[in-house]
Amino acid sequence: MQDTKTLLEGFAAQKYQDRLAEIYVDKSVLDDQNRRYQDVIRKYEELYGPGQVELFSAPGRSEVGGNHTDHQHGEVLAASINLDAVAVAGKLEEPVIKLLSDGYPMITVELSDLEKKEKEEGTSAGLIRGMAYGLAQNGHKIGGFQAAVTSDVLNGAGMSSSAAFEVLVGTILSGLYNDMAISAVEIAQVAQYAENVYFGKPCGLMDQMACSVGGLIHIDFADPERPEVEKVEVDFSSYHHSLCITDTKGSHADLTDDYAGIPQEMKQVAEYFGKEYLREVDEREFYQKIDEIRKKCKDRPVLRALHFFEEEKRVEQEVAALKAGDFQKFLETVQKSGDSSFKYLQNIYTNKDVQNQSVSIGLSVSDSILAGHGVSRVHGGGFAGTIQAFVADDFVEEYRKTLDGVYGEGSCHVLKVRPFGGIKVLP
Repeated sequence: MQDTKTLLEGFAAQKYQDRLAEIYVDKSVLDDQNRRYQDVIRKYEELYGPGQVELFSAPGRSEVGGNHTDHQHGEVLAASINLDAVAVAGKLEEPVIKLLSDGYPMITVELSDLEKKEKEEGTSAGLIRGMAYGLAQNGHKIGGFQAAVTSDVLNGAGMSSSAAFEVLVGTILSGLYNDMAISAVEIAQVAQYAENVYFGKPCGLMDQMACSVGGLIHIDFADPERPEVEKVEVDFSSYHHSLCITDTKGSHADLTDDYAGIPQEMKQVAEYFGKEYLREVDEREFYQKIDEIRKKCKDRPVLRALHFFEEEKRVEQEVAALKAGDFQKFLETVQKSGDSSFKYLQNIYTNKDVQNQSVSIGLSVSDSILAGHGVSRVHGGGFAGTIQAFVADDFVEEYRKTLDGVYGEGSCHVLKVRPFGGIKVLP
């Protein structure tokens, strides 16, 4: 623990620049990050007064491969990014969590009552209560704390701001009460539980795992209780390409049914074979029985299942290409993933409002201008939100200007893959 005054002096003197460079990778953002940390420490002092605190950080994530495969116990390739949620947190003697995030009212959660509250569904309070309950149920110590939080993870833009928040809360409890001994995988699993049960949103485990573990990771969810997590070491800058995420400004309103429909329809196909998840279905048998499945389940579930089986292969192809240093093969596979999401998974726009296709516009513009300069695909859940592109460095500025011209200044973000998941900032 360090005193807030000492931390402010250290950041003002740029004492922690090397550590910030390790976390945020991009040297051009270090001064802004330095000011950001000072601002949130001052906010903590304004709320609670000076005192002994720790600094914690949890990143957003970018799905690189495996679009809508995790909820079927499939494989994904995902990366943590250098946008994050940061907390200044101090211990409390009383069993209560007090947390204020930028732009939101103060949240207070009593740890003496961790049962799910129906009124907290869809709220940050529900996520905090769910994280505390899940960690306590797993035998870990929990306790009160007060925190000020700031986040630059885009809310509702496919970068998993909710997962970053969940992981941040879990990391705070791990750091303040468990000597940072709770594994990143366990924090991710508890975070998924909190979002599924306490927040009331069905989701797979990819978002939480990528935010918690950090770096570029290949995850196999064949056994979700014990997912296989493999770090894939790659320096995208050595291939002279940057990761660009563009917020297409589409509305997420009334899209819950669209998102839920994908796992529901995939499970319909699995149930035809007497299985619960598509990962358990024999692919050859699926292709042999497409005619019968169409009669039983209709066509879109078949197309979505087809996407799943082929996307599984693409994830493995992407990992193999990166390990072999074949970046062109990696790019080609990313593009195929995007094409499959558009044609077969069909998560680019909602059929309830076909005149609003913000993601489609971004993909079509990207296809038009990126020939020979990079590739693009839908990013995350789809229907609205963001698109992803790997763009040659000498074309990044042209791409950014073009996409900002479509969606507004600041819509296209040039990001770095961050090597850390949920962490104590100053170990």
